[in-house]
Amino acid sequence: MFVQDIRIATALGNLEQTFAGLLRGSTGIGPINRGFSGNAATIALLEQPDNTSCIHTLLELVLQDFPGLSRDTVPFAATTKAGVDSLEKVMRGIPADIQTAFPQWLLSRVRRRMSLDSPGLAVSAACASSTIALARAAREVAFGRAESVLVVCADVVSQFVYQGFSSLHALDKSACRPFDSNRSGLSLGEGAAAIHVVSEDRVRENTVSVIAEISGWGAACDAVHITAPARDGCGLIAALNQALSRGGLSAGDVGAVHAHGTGTVYNDAMEITAFKSVFGDRARPVYSVKGALGHTLGAAGGVEAALSIKSLHAGVVPPTVGLEDPEDAAAGYVSSRSSSLDRRVIVTTNSGFGGINAALVLKLPEC
Repeated sequence: MFVQDIRIATALGNLEQTFAGLLRGSTGIGPINRGFSGNAATIALLEQPDNTSCIHTLLELVLQDFPGLSRDTVPFAATTKAGVDSLEKVMRGIPADIQTAFPQWLLSRVRRRMSLDSPGLAVSAACASSTIALARAAREVAFGRAESVLVVCADVVSQFVYQGFSSLHALDKSACRPFDSNRSGLSLGEGAAAIHVVSEDRVRENTVSVIAEISGWGAACDAVHITAPARDGCGLIAALNQALSRGGLSAGDVGAVHAHGTGTVYNDAMEITAFKSVFGDRARPVYSVKGALGHTLGAAGGVEAALSIKSLHAGVVPPTVGLEDPEDAAAGYVSSRSSSLDRRVIVTTNSGFGGINAALVLKLPEC
């Protein structure tokens, strides 16, 4: 299961711009300009005064120059709230298309935009949505049910979502600090990714080059709490072990772990507990991009998978932006500085409300 093309859009720009910004330690988190106050990593191009959801422009940022696809390509869409900002406009008396608020709309839009025949699949699994979608895409290809799958994920910053997290007291008042001893919550962000997954047969038939291999994937639900993770990391441990086993890899084969790393007290502690359980004394570099990009919710897994592939090609583990004083349990795993990547494998993980956990194993292709 190979990745042929990727595009992303974040508050720091496209893939090249975002990765360069990460290595500089830049952050896109700042004041929100959407008619409500707060801090988040928003994309300036999405500021639209009319009755159109920001999701339209966000999708175009990743699809406008995406290479043409064969019509048998299966579209997968991943999101938590799609164009939920349309509902906010309606509540303010502004005419808007409320259909954009449904995940199925996102799938239909991708299908029409890329002229694809398959009905495809819409995935909405909280903040693991796009990781689950990529895992499903890899499985469809692995089992011979598809030769080509396009995974498109997107979520925008809206007042509805912002106030929801605010009511949970889950937002950092400034910018989030993943794995820091003084972390106090997450920062929202918006972003999108488009990732084209193809079979080995399709690669051979079309003599195309590929940029990465999805060699393993796993998912598990701990079902402990509607918003909090299992303290012992049992769900993430199960997802990681599934992914490594499916990829035929051991913990020692992994060069780095791209963590969910939201900056909330319980998520970060749960992740470090899970990583120590799986990787034991073989401490691998762990990093989070959410101090730079915010938490892009349903798009997080896709954006982070794309950045992991970029790390594999650059041979660099990015710093964890916002990290100043690592919590004791994370010391030796996380860093505010970039470092060399000494293996050809990165594991990326995401966890979401409801106890969902997912993991992907990404490798540089052999040739």
